[in-house]
Amino acid sequence: MIMIKRIRQNPSRLQGDKSTALNLAQGRLIMMAGFFVLAYILLALRAFDLSVIQARFFDPQRDEVAQAASDAPQMRADIVDRNGVLLATTLKTASLFADTRLIAEPQVAAEKLVKIFPDLTYGDTLQKLQSGKSFAWIKRNITPDEQMRVLEIGEPGLEFEQELQRFYPQGPLSAHVVGYTSIDGKGLAGVERGFNNLLMREAPVRLTIDARLQHALRREIKRAMTEFDGIGGAGIIMDVSNGEVLASVSLPDFDPQHMNAAKSNEKFNRFTLGAYELGSVFKIFSTAAFFESRDLPMSTTFDAREPIVRGRFTINDYHAQKRVMTLPEVFMYSSNIGTAMMGEAVGTEALRNFYTDLGLLTPLDFEIREVARPLVPEPWRDINTLTASYGHGVATTPLQLVAGVSSIVNGGYLVKPKYVLPETPENNVKDVRIVSEKTAHRMRQLLRLVVTEGTGGSADVPGYKVGGKTGTAEKSINGRYDRKKLISSFVGVFPSDAPRYAVFVMVDEPKGNKKSWGYATAGWVAAPAVARTIASIASILGIPPQIETADNAFGDGLKQYISAEGGHGD
Repeated sequence: MIMIKRIRQNPSRLQGDKSTALNLAQGRLIMMAGFFVLAYILLALRAFDLSVIQARFFDPQRDEVAQAASDAPQMRADIVDRNGVLLATTLKTASLFADTRLIAEPQVAAEKLVKIFPDLTYGDTLQKLQSGKSFAWIKRNITPDEQMRVLEIGEPGLEFEQELQRFYPQGPLSAHVVGYTSIDGKGLAGVERGFNNLLMREAPVRLTIDARLQHALRREIKRAMTEFDGIGGAGIIMDVSNGEVLASVSLPDFDPQHMNAAKSNEKFNRFTLGAYELGSVFKIFSTAAFFESRDLPMSTTFDAREPIVRGRFTINDYHAQKRVMTLPEVFMYSSNIGTAMMGEAVGTEALRNFYTDLGLLTPLDFEIREVARPLVPEPWRDINTLTASYGHGVATTPLQLVAGVSSIVNGGYLVKPKYVLPETPENNVKDVRIVSEKTAHRMRQLLRLVVTEGTGGSADVPGYKVGGKTGTAEKSINGRYDRKKLISSFVGVFPSDAPRYAVFVMVDEPKGNKKSWGYATAGWVAAPAVARTIASIASILGIPPQIETADNAFGDGLKQYISAEGGHGD
């Protein structure tokens, strides 16, 4: 009774507690509702921005360009020569684009841009500036001076975006070796293409090329082309001990910095993509094959008094001796008749296998992908063996020929061309023998004899014992040989008693002049260029001259096999 009485005495207190709890709950509900309403308003505003406001300015072209830019490599590694000379590098540049919605006077802006960039056309530029797009490329990879001139136009719709551009500091000097990239930095030719992935990972590539020797070789080939009005030329300097290519030139050439201006004949790589019938330089290989298959003395003779007739084919000499000649004379005077007899003695299968072992009949497999497939007779008949012995009917690349010559004169060990140096120096492992040391020695003797007494006299450089072989071949035009269109080449090695370097020069379609008495053969055209190149090599690399004695001046004692009757062939 007492407790009931007390409760009845405090009804206002209970009522106050209920009111307080109800107010607290209402406040929380209102606050939560406010949050939801605010979130809804923000989402609605964002949806309106995306669907209405930003859609007005959305440009798929700009979006694609931005995506492409994000996918492009951030930096591409350098390419250097063997001594660290920079051949290719990447720098940051500005590229010009237009937000055409902000271009006030498209006609005026187009006229001013064409004056700054002569390669642009007024109509095309005007079309871009009046398109109404938020992004339109005008000119990519411009110079700082060009950027300043664009800024001086004062047009707010002209803007810049930073990009990466490939630069080639040496210009056309080694264009066909180094290659070039697309505007987006992808390798399209040469080492740039062959090592694209490595260069994109910012790993520098060091080449076997020596920029100094490259310059000397390019200068001499260009001089020979000018003197004899040739349409093209090629040249190679190779270390015969390991196949490292110290220089390789193809002319005409191009500046990889301005690829769009290069013509197709300038981009054509003659030392790896050009497959040529190189003529009598092939006698180096057929003579070596003869020594390997027939262990006969140097005094062996060949009757070259009459042409060789096989069915409808007749084999003649360019400057016929019309006499019986010793083996050194056949090589020295470049007798097709005597060499064909050697080829016949070697045999069809053996000669073809020998050429294959030297790498002359299959495409090159090495760092540069732009390679030609040699042209080989199919089927290879017996008559092809005779003609192939003096370089007729078989077409290969200059680089393959030089590698083949190096494999014979270095003591007989196979070498493969190399353009990239390893991180650590390689040991020159000689594990594939092509010819015996005896054959290699005999060939070095004969090559020296060609220079001292034969068709390559113009290649001699006193003190450096140059050996070599001339080659003059008629070009095949539409399946027929044209006597007026020649390929004149010379391959030289020095010093001939222990060769270290091979030098090759070829001129395409040289023309005779007064100085050459109208001749455009290899002895007149290519041999002097090789001599000048060898002199430059000796000077650049500091190779001292040797004193020659009477005992070794004429092919290390082969003069005894030379008849008193003279004459020059090829």
